[in-house]
Amino acid sequence: MATAQEHNDAAAGLAATEGLHKERKPYDYGGNPLAHIATNNPDYRLAAFGGDFQPGLYRAPKSHFANPAPLGLSAFALTTFVLSLVNVGTRSIGEPNLVVAIAYGYGGLVQLLAGMWEMAVGNTFGATALSSYGGFWISFAIILTPGGFQIASTLEAESPFPFYNSFGLYLMGWFIFTSILLICTLRSTVAFFSLFFMLDLAFLLLGIGYLNADASGPNESCIKAGGYFGLFAAFIAWYNALAGLADSSNSFFVIPVAHFPWSEKGREARGKPVDSSTAHTA
Repeated sequence: MATAQEHNDAAAGLAATEGLHKERKPYDYGGNPLAHIATNNPDYRLAAFGGDFQPGLYRAPKSHFANPAPLGLSAFALTTFVLSLVNVGTRSIGEPNLVVAIAYGYGGLVQLLAGMWEMAVGNTFGATALSSYGGFWISFAIILTPGGFQIASTLEAESPFPFYNSFGLYLMGWFIFTSILLICTLRSTVAFFSLFFMLDLAFLLLGIGYLNADASGPNESCIKAGGYFGLFAAFIAWYNALAGLADSSNSFFVIPVAHFPWSEKGREARGKPVDSSTAHTA
């Protein structure tokens, strides 16, 4: 018969063994909506934007998929950052020629690939957003490629106004599309909503700037204002990308993103009942 000491030693050894297999959970700081976490538990449902740039409750189909959202957000952020610096007149740079290369290679191609990878994991919102903005940057580069497609030079053959008006309408179309995506972020997080809100204002002001051009060029005040909102959008996109990159494997903390109080995550935090009609999995 085992003694009490032997029982205690056995219990201590069992606890130590369990401790070795227990994963350390970092403090949440209000949620990490883009963090890539294990999804191999069939009973585990990710909260809004959990893991893969997806509004609503979502579960990735396979556990070994990496998270493509930070890559797409980073590609979008850097290209927007450089173009916005040109729009605000940084160091008296007047032409966005350098942006053409970034728009093709990083903001266009890499972001489009990230969108396709979002499609592969079954993420409708992420695939639509990243692929569309990847297409935006490729089309933007096509328009501004010097001598390559002759779009700008053809429109400006007799007057600059056909190009200004065409480009203004092009930007207003992207403003409408971004407004649609903005609606889909209203139940997500403050950080994610802020990204699309700033981008929406940037498209709106840039479109107005080109549609209100005069003989001296696009409306400078609107272009600069759109550039500043573009800079805000770029930094917020990088912030959201960092929220997706930082997890317990590489960081001592996660990035606070602040869930809206009316979102599922916010209602759970306040002990409110969650609308079961939105609790679905892909």
